[in-house]
Amino acid sequence: MKRIEPIASYLYPNNLYLSHSLLILRFIPSIMMIYNHGWSKITAGYEKWERLGAALTDFIGLEYLNVFFGFMAALSESAVMIFVVVGLFTRPAALLLLFTMFVASVNHVVDGEFPELAILYFLIMLVLFICGPGKLSLDYHYFSKKE
Repeated sequence: MKRIEPIASYLYPNNLYLSHSLLILRFIPSIMMIYNHGWSKITAGYEKWERLGAALTDFIGLEYLNVFFGFMAALSESAVMIFVVVGLFTRPAALLLLFTMFVASVNHVVDGEFPELAILYFLIMLVLFICGPGKLSLDYHYFSKKE
């Protein structure tokens, strides 16, 4: 039995690497989102935001809010992801991208495409929304009740 304990403790660590795992889950996908999607959308301007916003307003019928919703989508994929990278206001930031990726997924499905990347980002942000940013974050440093 004593020979099995080191193996079992390695296979099932008690939250030993949880904060490091959450850091990796925050950092890499957020940088990828900013670089591959967000930066080009936030700097594209009014016309791009109007097209992005139409993805949501086509379903809810508020066409006069196209630019607002498009700007919010671009903002959630760019500047808000910086908050996720550093772990500041992580849950609200993850919630914004969750909503954006949900709309993107629905839009892709309606167009007859499979929204693989949107679903992956959705799931990553869902995990961060549920679990929080972990101990290696500014949220933990500023807002946790440390003993």
